[in-house]
Amino acid sequence: MQISKVECRSILTRTTGYLKVVCSHSLNPYTGCGLGKSACGEACYVRFNPWLTRGREWGGFVDVKINAAEVYCRTVGAERRWAHKRSQPFSIFLSSSTEPWQAVEKTYRITRSLLDAFLDEPPDELILQTHTTGIREDLARVQALSQLFRLRVHVSIEGDTERLPGMPPPPSRLEDRIRLLRELSDAGIDAVACMAPVYPVSDPDAFFKNLAKTGIVGVVIDHFIEGDGTPDGARTVKTPLPAAMARVNPDSIFKGYRDHIAAIAARYLPVGISSQGFAGIYHRTLPSPGS
Repeated sequence: MQISKVECRSILTRTTGYLKVVCSHSLNPYTGCGLGKSACGEACYVRFNPWLTRGREWGGFVDVKINAAEVYCRTVGAERRWAHKRSQPFSIFLSSSTEPWQAVEKTYRITRSLLDAFLDEPPDELILQTHTTGIREDLARVQALSQLFRLRVHVSIEGDTERLPGMPPPPSRLEDRIRLLRELSDAGIDAVACMAPVYPVSDPDAFFKNLAKTGIVGVVIDHFIEGDGTPDGARTVKTPLPAAMARVNPDSIFKGYRDHIAAIAARYLPVGISSQGFAGIYHRTLPSPGS
């Protein structure tokens, strides 16, 4: 793993495309991702972004933005005003192209420094997205922030099986991530199970019944078709994920599978579909497809 310390000139990125309806800004404390060779990394569409990788192997490098908190504090005023002028809340998605609590966070604590900066310069809303259970080490900070502004923690739980055939293991065990959802809920933090992209689910009723017991506020369900930012899932089709999904359930590689699973989930939990779900818009009675 090549780890480099870098100084960034900006840290808050004004959102476009898929994330535009979710939040006003994204924030990535690292460039690259140490989870790149795990299940989520193998299927990550960011690996095909040449602006980020610059010829480097995805999963083989992490650039540590050592001045991220300082740059946030210096630029937050202007970015907050920019959002408010557009009648938007100043809302941050952390993170869109890296894992905030990957292994290097234990050494450099860039994500932690940003959480501390949010205490001094709070956004209107914060969405924390994680594939791991490392957020436990910052639970007290996250709990304190949740008392100041709207905050949700999205924990990636793509399905009810530990591992798809032919794919590497996930960065954190499924059981541990489900336990994390309960811990977040018990701490009074809005926790969300994030099935993005949704994997084949062997026993949907049992799975969602179990998730509902954790106290989460909802579940986000998305498919790699459209969910990867392309209308036909072209980015994800370049990865081993669709073939692995098809080996378990051939129907799962079509977008209609998302709606099938969402209809079952809605029996037990509020459900958010695609970008609307990431934005915190959930339903117990789902709108008809296309509406």
